[in-house]
Amino acid sequence: MFKKTITSLLLASSVLATSASFADQSKGLNLVVTSPERQSQMMAMVLSLQTIKKHGKEVNMVLCSRAGDLALSETKTEAFKPSGKSPTDLLKAIMKMGANVEVCPLYLPNSGKTEADLIKGITVAKPPVVAGRLLDKDYKTLSY
Repeated sequence: MFKKTITSLLLASSVLATSASFADQSKGLNLVVTSPERQSQMMAMVLSLQTIKKHGKEVNMVLCSRAGDLALSETKTEAFKPSGKSPTDLLKAIMKMGANVEVCPLYLPNSGKTEADLIKGITVAKPPVVAGRLLDKDYKTLSY
């Protein structure tokens, strides 16, 4: 019994140490958000917020397709339980915390919008720069 307990504790501490070392190695998170589903968009925002707030890491986000609508100053999204916050609320919060948020270069011309329609601070992505970020092994990449 004692041997099993010690073995379990050693295994658990090894897993925790490995997880912590991986977190320390990463500079941040790249997110590509394309989903029109508000719950998926919200999860991308929640993970971005936690990446900055709890782990002190960088966030680079590109909003494409229907998710590009989040970048528009006119867009209002519904609040989610239990936080009472919406994807738009969290998008603005992570931007205030330093997240880099961009829209795909195809979004504006294909949605009939211009850069003047974007939330202040959101810019149009440059594909070579985004590709470089996605290839940077020091960043984790997620797609929603």
